[in-house]
Amino acid sequence: MNVLLILASVFLNSSAQVLMKKGMAQAENMNISQMLSNILFFIKNGWLWCAVSAYGLSFILWLGVLAKSPVSFAFPFLSIGYVLVALAGHFLFGEHISFVQIIGFAAICMGVVLISRN
Repeated sequence: MNVLLILASVFLNSSAQVLMKKGMAQAENMNISQMLSNILFFIKNGWLWCAVSAYGLSFILWLGVLAKSPVSFAFPFLSIGYVLVALAGHFLFGEHISFVQIIGFAAICMGVVLISRN
């Protein structure tokens, strides 16, 4: 049960990153000062609100994880988020994934498997 809670939190956290990327795609031609002066852009951006919601839910689930699991067990699972976000970037935004990155993702997953068996 704890692993499912951990994975749900990681998935929501990763989803928040992807939602922020989607929301900020509309601002790719803005510089930082333009973004700061255009606060309505952020307030009206539904993708960013979804990202904030996903982060909030992830945070609540993570609190539950920390209440029930040793942090030394739970925390390494967060690294799965790197893999999820990279795969989402590739499939949703057409971002390139190199062979070296794939090897890195495999190493991350193997590390999580090894830690979770302890």
